[in-house]
Amino acid sequence: MQADTMAPLILTLEFEAPYQDWAQALRTQYFPPERNIVPAHVTLFHALPPDVSQAIQLRLRQRMDAPGVRIDAPYSLGRGVAFRIHSAGLSTLRASIVSLVGRDVLTRQDAAAWRPHLTVQNKVEPDRARRLLRDLTEGFEPIVTNAAALNLWRYEGGPWTLIERFPFGGEGERSECSAA
Repeated sequence: MQADTMAPLILTLEFEAPYQDWAQALRTQYFPPERNIVPAHVTLFHALPPDVSQAIQLRLRQRMDAPGVRIDAPYSLGRGVAFRIHSAGLSTLRASIVSLVGRDVLTRQDAAAWRPHLTVQNKVEPDRARRLLRDLTEGFEPIVTNAAALNLWRYEGGPWTLIERFPFGGEGERSECSAA
């Protein structure tokens, strides 16, 4: 087996434009450049075993309406800042993938309660993170949008390689983005 076929898989959410561009702009501006090696995203799974790739790809190729997503106020990561994400549709989809692959193959991190978030800053000095949190919180209004796609990646020790992008169909239900 080749080393790249043994690498763990990461499943992430991509927002619809222009919110993906907004998220990427924040990440580009505030994430330490030497650590900013992947695009802005919300992680559904951090390290799926590579042998579930085919089952996941078959599941995600099925047509699905775009889940509604609510981006809520930023919060502190201690040494960074993230926005809370709420989406009943994504929570349901994630649970269906857990059922498909089996909870026993999940890492401890992926088996834990899912707390979706968009990280725009990480691994900085706490004072810098506190300043950004203050700036981003001031006047923030929740954003209601849709998911555009899920992306399946292969982790390669730093950069990720995109295996496949799974766009959602339909307009989605923006009202379904209530906390799950």
